[in-house]
Amino acid sequence: MAIDEEETIEQAAAARRERLKALKAAQQLLENPEEDGAPNDKEDENGNDDEENDVNVKFRNYLPHDKQLQEGKLAPPKLPKFEDPVASEPPIEEEKKDPFLNIAPKKPNWDLRRDVQKKLDKLEKRTQKAIFQLMEQQEKEKQLAEEDGKDDDSGN
Repeated sequence: MAIDEEETIEQAAAARRERLKALKAAQQLLENPEEDGAPNDKEDENGNDDEENDVNVKFRNYLPHDKQLQEGKLAPPKLPKFEDPVASEPPIEEEKKDPFLNIAPKKPNWDLRRDVQKKLDKLEKRTQKAIFQLMEQQEKEKQLAEEDGKDDDSGN
């Protein structure tokens, strides 16, 4: 298993070395095209005219460094104007509100209420208890008054 991994790593390294050599050679050709001693572009090694085998290269998104290849640069395509059918309708006019109304809070005492809310809750509970006690006292007084009234009526 380890041998297979080592072989694949070595193969990958060898392939990388070959690619780097090819890139160096290509860069040297770009820097010094006349010193290369390569045959003329139009003629192959036998001196035959090679115009029919010449490939016409078109560059859309790339501007090559070579001046001969720069002639193949294409102009960017012109896109047709898109007309949005929704945009052609007039926008619905909303009610214009005064922006200064949103600056001030609707309730000017909201911050005071926030700070005092816990105390208000306690007082509310106490108030409810006190009201309940008063109601109970009134009920007892009514019952006592009714009992006294019944006792007086039966004693006649």
